[in-house]
Amino acid sequence: MNEAMQRFTKSADVLFLMLGAVMIFSMHAGFAFLEVGTVRKKNQVNALVKIIADWGMSTVVYFLIGFPIAYGIHFWMNAGSLMDLINGRLAVGGRGFDLVRCFFLLSFAACVPAIISGGVAERMKFWPQFFAGAIGAGLIYPLFESISWGRHAFAQCWLMQTFGATFHDYAGSVVVHSMGGWLALPAIILLGQRIGRFRDGKSQAIPISNLPFLALGSWVLAIGWFGFNVMSAQKLEAISGLVAVNSLFAMVGGILAGLVFSKRDPGFIHNGALAGLIAICAGSDVVHPYGAFIIGAIASVLFITLYNIEANVFKIDDVLGVVPLHGVCGTWGGVAAGIFGKTILGGLGGVSLRAQIFGSCAALVYAVAAGTILYAVLKNTVGLRLSEKDELVGADIAIHNISAYPEDMMTP
Repeated sequence: MNEAMQRFTKSADVLFLMLGAVMIFSMHAGFAFLEVGTVRKKNQVNALVKIIADWGMSTVVYFLIGFPIAYGIHFWMNAGSLMDLINGRLAVGGRGFDLVRCFFLLSFAACVPAIISGGVAERMKFWPQFFAGAIGAGLIYPLFESISWGRHAFAQCWLMQTFGATFHDYAGSVVVHSMGGWLALPAIILLGQRIGRFRDGKSQAIPISNLPFLALGSWVLAIGWFGFNVMSAQKLEAISGLVAVNSLFAMVGGILAGLVFSKRDPGFIHNGALAGLIAICAGSDVVHPYGAFIIGAIASVLFITLYNIEANVFKIDDVLGVVPLHGVCGTWGGVAAGIFGKTILGGLGGVSLRAQIFGSCAALVYAVAAGTILYAVLKNTVGLRLSEKDELVGADIAIHNISAYPEDMMTP
């Protein structure tokens, strides 16, 4: 009976992780349609191809390089041993737990190139972006993942000794989203502005091509996000209803704040939902639902405000606003966990604001530095940007030789 229960528990954990991995995998369709709806019609095919190609590439590099870096677990063994592998050790009846755990954590790593894709849309060459995504998902992201969640705990030990608590990021506000957003910043700056985006130093908004697609992307991401947050427990016995409800309340806070603060702008409302979900990832297991609502609302206001400042003051052409959305809101989420996780504000406690600030800022500095080196090398070797002719024609024709609406190109 004991052995039967152990087998059942292992099987249940594998199923739990697999369902979470599939839910997060579905979020990449959300990334795709969010970008498709935002870019112009001449770049929609390119958006779709980039996201699915980055997923394929991320799978290979994370399986071979990233997961071993972060957790010290490799898969160079026969299939029978792979089935028995649990947390890097062989245990009879493991049901392939580490394989599915790699699938689950791969879906986090693959978010990094998907996030960057939205910032550099409409003007970056395909292969340099593809290669940069491989470096991000297979090396840059796993190195920080290993320090925050994985086998290299020296930084967490230092934070515990110094501030009385480790850096807390339950589902990746900082480790995933902040990392992706801040990695994108150097690429966006080095690429420069799209043709026609600014005239005489003044911002000229380029209208989105398809609001229903943008909204669909937001909905798909929001639904999959409950796998992102709730399944971060990684074991069925550790599942938390608090995480689910906090994710809901943060999303709703982002929607309502976006509705009011943007004066009913549909793009900001749908992205406001995502801002709230990004910000709640870090503290979703320790804050009160009312705190989650406030965290999401503040994230939405931050996104709207900084998106406009980014374009109008700094003249940065961030097509989907990934720096304020993922970078800033992810950083805010890390800090917010140290504020609203306190028992005095209804949280569960066990967090340190100073540790949260340190970890969030460390991710920012690391990502910007790594991104600057990576994209500067690519710019000075193979180049980053499409030619002026290709950019004007559009990435769909220039790169893939087909339009999203080929019947429009047919002559009578």
